[in-house]
Amino acid sequence: MHMADALVSPVIGGTMFAASGIAAIYAIKKIRKEEDFKKKIPTMGVMGAFVFATQMVNFTIPGTGSSGHLCGGLLLSSILGPYASFLSMIGVLLIQCLFFADGGLLALGANIWNMAFYGCFLGSLLWKVFMKNGMSKRKITIISIVGSIITLQLGAFSVTLETLFSGVTVLPFRNFLMVMQPIHLVIGLVEGIITASVLCFIYEARPEMLYGLHQGNEGKVRVSYQKTMLIFVCLFLIIGGGISLLASHNPDGLEWSIEKLTGSTELESKEETSYTMIAENIQESTAILPDYHFRNSETVIGTSVSGIIGCGITIAFLCMVGYIIKWRRKKDSINE
Repeated sequence: MHMADALVSPVIGGTMFAASGIAAIYAIKKIRKEEDFKKKIPTMGVMGAFVFATQMVNFTIPGTGSSGHLCGGLLLSSILGPYASFLSMIGVLLIQCLFFADGGLLALGANIWNMAFYGCFLGSLLWKVFMKNGMSKRKITIISIVGSIITLQLGAFSVTLETLFSGVTVLPFRNFLMVMQPIHLVIGLVEGIITASVLCFIYEARPEMLYGLHQGNEGKVRVSYQKTMLIFVCLFLIIGGGISLLASHNPDGLEWSIEKLTGSTELESKEETSYTMIAENIQESTAILPDYHFRNSETVIGTSVSGIIGCGITIAFLCMVGYIIKWRRKKDSINE
């Protein structure tokens, strides 16, 4: 669901940057008050890299000619809570945008809002309410599917609204909405099943890692934290470096919807502003592996290298952000 710059105007792009920025500042302020934040930092890095890797694997939606991929907001929020998960998703989307030209730079604020805000903030709220009286694999499965569908539907709806208010495309709002919502309903269902599988594994292996659970309160720890993290490290390396080669080549839900209305997945703005050109130039200079390939090459090795490098950058970046927040909190406490 990564929006390209061709879908948003500078005004809407800037507005969504501001909205996402305010949400990020709020998340940082809340995180600095969390006593157990230090313990979350390695999890932010590893699970953020896991989401990066899984987003590289598009799964085919049978009978449609479309594909989808995991967004990951609900998955991360069910482990890290709303604030750390939101910052983790920002890191994933920022790295995808700058280093791999996945999603437009001008549209980055919109992509953060559509793919991270709903999944992390609303997703964690739904999780917390649903798990109020205790967790079980049945509950985890239900909320994973229902929550993924709801948050993805809201994200898809936001895409259509942002496109409408931008007014830079020929996409008719009603028709765009009528193709976006159904295809993302199916994608949300598949994401929910994948999310449930991951969360049920954590529930069995290391239940206190889940949001709202603490060691000794529920369940029995079967796998150490270090081993659990090592399992996910192995998984994101396998997924990013190998399974990503098997990803569907069908257009994703957003591209498929555009193609249904225009006959092409490529969409150009009615007018290209100086802001759009600046964003494109910046992105072109920062993208080391555009579209997860070597420049001017379609070799599959580029995809594997992109997956491994992307996961490495993600885990390093998120851990760095986490330790900076921790350092600032410590410094502030000393000055008080």
